[in-house]
Amino acid sequence: MSSDVPDPTDVEARTVENVRIEDEMEQSYIDYAMSVIAGRALPDVRDGLKPVHRRILYAMHEMGVTSGSSHRKSSSIVGETMGDYHPHGDSAIYDTLVRMAQDFSMRYPLVDGQGNFGSMDGDPAAAPRYTEARMSAIAEELLEDIEKDTVDFQSNYDDRKQEPIVLPSAFPNLLVNGSSGIAVGMSTNIPPHNLGEVIDATVELTDNPDATVEELMEHVKGPDFPTGANIVGRDAIYSAYATGRGRIRVRAEFEVEEWKSGRERIVVTELPYQENKARLVERIAEDVNDGEIEGISDLRDESDRDGVRIVIELKRGANTEIVKNKLLENHLERTFGVINLALVDGQPRVLTLKETLEEYISHRREVVRRRSEYDLAEAEDRAHILEGRLKALENVDDVVELIRNSEDRSAAKEGLREEFDFSQAQAEHIVRMQLGSLTSMEAAEIEDEYEEVQAEIERLTAILESEEALYGVIKEELREVKDEYDDDRRTSIVEDEGTVTHEDLIPEEDVLVVMTEDDYVKRMPADRFDPQGRGGKGIIGADVKEGDRVSTVFRANTHDYLLCFTNHGQVYRLKTYEIPEMGRTARGKSAVNILDLDPGEDITAIVDTDAFGDDEYVTMVTRNGYVKRTAGEEFDNILSTGIIAASLEEGDELVDVEVTDGSTDLVIATEQGMTIRFDESEVRAMGRNARGVNGIKLQVGDAVAGLVATDESDDRALLTVTRNGYGKRTLLSEYRTQSRYGKGLIDIKANERNGPVTAVKAVEDDDHLVVMSERGQIMRTRAGEISEVGRNTMGVTVMDVEAGDAVASVDVIPAASVDDAMRDEE
Repeated sequence: MSSDVPDPTDVEARTVENVRIEDEMEQSYIDYAMSVIAGRALPDVRDGLKPVHRRILYAMHEMGVTSGSSHRKSSSIVGETMGDYHPHGDSAIYDTLVRMAQDFSMRYPLVDGQGNFGSMDGDPAAAPRYTEARMSAIAEELLEDIEKDTVDFQSNYDDRKQEPIVLPSAFPNLLVNGSSGIAVGMSTNIPPHNLGEVIDATVELTDNPDATVEELMEHVKGPDFPTGANIVGRDAIYSAYATGRGRIRVRAEFEVEEWKSGRERIVVTELPYQENKARLVERIAEDVNDGEIEGISDLRDESDRDGVRIVIELKRGANTEIVKNKLLENHLERTFGVINLALVDGQPRVLTLKETLEEYISHRREVVRRRSEYDLAEAEDRAHILEGRLKALENVDDVVELIRNSEDRSAAKEGLREEFDFSQAQAEHIVRMQLGSLTSMEAAEIEDEYEEVQAEIERLTAILESEEALYGVIKEELREVKDEYDDDRRTSIVEDEGTVTHEDLIPEEDVLVVMTEDDYVKRMPADRFDPQGRGGKGIIGADVKEGDRVSTVFRANTHDYLLCFTNHGQVYRLKTYEIPEMGRTARGKSAVNILDLDPGEDITAIVDTDAFGDDEYVTMVTRNGYVKRTAGEEFDNILSTGIIAASLEEGDELVDVEVTDGSTDLVIATEQGMTIRFDESEVRAMGRNARGVNGIKLQVGDAVAGLVATDESDDRALLTVTRNGYGKRTLLSEYRTQSRYGKGLIDIKANERNGPVTAVKAVEDDDHLVVMSERGQIMRTRAGEISEVGRNTMGVTVMDVEAGDAVASVDVIPAASVDDAMRDEE
């Protein structure tokens, strides 16, 4: 027989299985991961507890260390838990016990601690031999009725004892106290909530299973942290409740007080959840010493057992708003990342607010059902015994005679069963009865008890036969818990006034924003570029890398909100100051760090939202000549990932955007020098997802270059600039109105000298133009420098473009925005 083939008679060989080491490691790691997920790191959605919390509470329950008993040494509780249920080391168990006793960690502590259980300064708890603990009253609600077969049990680690798989949990503890933990490949971070609000929402969902998250949020206003503080804005709360994930900004509670000698001080009285107070004071002091925060003269922690009090004294003449914003940005505000991940049927799931409550209600329904079945069986057994006692009383003389004449208890029981048709249990009970139980008073008590038991049987039967009655019990018990333990909210919700930024430190000024085709972006002060006469080469405005080209330049105020439209038909919103300020020769910063642009997506038009008014429209034109109007209000709420501004055909691109009021004319210009003017009312208003209608009939090889909005009273000129640096101005009144989707009129000769049209703008004589080339040369000139001529002309040199370079973009600085000093220099 070959040595490679196992001997079938070899028992050892038959039990060996060849396994690839990759498969074995993969399976072993998955088993380990699931063990951590289910056995340590994640809470159960039903009682909101991890195994270690559940085992500590159950061990205290078994020890009788309840809220009504005296405190016991923590070391005793830890030892009992470790020895019987949780063999993972005493330090891990004690750390959990400590946290359950900290009123700054848990909204409703489950352990009543006595001794040093740590502080908000990060001080550790005393050793377990020095501290004492017992269950808090609310913790007992989690274990209520556990002895009535309400939950399943399993063997402990060494099969000596039984432990509950989950606790009955008379309130939704997962939401009430929250939870956090890091498993393998996933983590959970559930904030605590106000018990009364959560119970009200649970009752609402029990009454109305179709309730929406918005309706549940009428009860649950938001997380309620044990340390108070403020949640900034409601949008993040809704996102967390609607999706199971969200980022909630939590801001310290503070106030600015007038102090001696006209100085002010900032007094902090509540801190964001899980903030280390001592470390916070240290970080503020470090920033003051490093010059990061100016205007602070003194900093001290005056906190005591009555609460937090951090005093920040300001120097005389310090700008309080700037100091406050600096503190908020770096110290007094933090983000709580909500990940509502819990175990559902042993599997990790991210749950919405509604799903979390639904799972709890389902668990509570099972608990009440099993408890009712247990109580019904007990009541039926008791009724059966009482029926036997009543029958014995009816035949008391015969019963006593039979028992007296029996040889022993067994014979007496057998005689009772044969003579009076008693059951075994009834006969057993009657034989053990005392003669004193046969008095008339005892008989009346038995009859009263029998009636009570019958009423209880009817009640329990009704609960088990009616879903409505069962849910009624759930709601009633929830309300009882609320009446006993409800308290006021500690965390306030304040309106979101925008992300805390350096905005107060950023002066309002006009800047030029430069973008390249490879999506590099930067901003520069507009006054760094002195006006020149037309025909100049300009100066370096951006140092583009090889293969990249400037695509757009536009002017904006640093505090303006901008709508950035891209060639893909998307629109994004940002504030100008969010674009990094850099020098003239800097390349810029990648736009993907500011806007969530896709590969090949370029910004082609910018709209300043400060220009928006009521009943205005965003009018767009595409490269293939489609035009559309969409109500401006549809662009009010724009996600960080952008929203659709226009649906485009394959191969088409969004080229230009104007804000119109419904009564203007639209002028569309093409790269080959054609223009068409028509009333915007010929383009009906449509939604963001629409493609639009034909605006101009393009010749073969032609494409739209830009869009201008005008009206009959407009005395401005249409500025046309070509790729090779030539341009002209022609009064807009020379462009007669036509019907939409015509070929249009000749505007400029797009010949070999001029090249195709790059941009069209409506300008006045005193407006300033910012012209930028693809290689980063930038020139600023007065619009009046460019000749005003008729249609169908060649134009003059606007910018002296070097060989291989071309005009990339043109933007207009309105005359009203030009500095007086700049005008004087002209």
